[in-house]
Amino acid sequence: MLIFLTIVIALVCVLLTLVILIQNPKGGGVDSTFGGSANQMFGAAKSTDIVEKWTWYLAIALFALCIITTIFVGGGSAEIPLQSQ
Repeated sequence: MLIFLTIVIALVCVLLTLVILIQNPKGGGVDSTFGGSANQMFGAAKSTDIVEKWTWYLAIALFALCIITTIFVGGGSAEIPLQSQ
């Protein structure tokens, strides 16, 4: 189960990185480098809405997956037994 969660987290991280790079900031961004295919397909206004929504969805999914993985692993709060000397 831990391996599955790790793979899903890695996949979400890669997708989130790609979605962030596609966004069109005030200065231009990488979107124009890819030929503006998102703007041609969806229109200028709708592409920014879709990309922004996917950014939020992926960020929330990453946050939730990290919390679930931490709960599943146990948070690393193991007790250390006292040694008697």
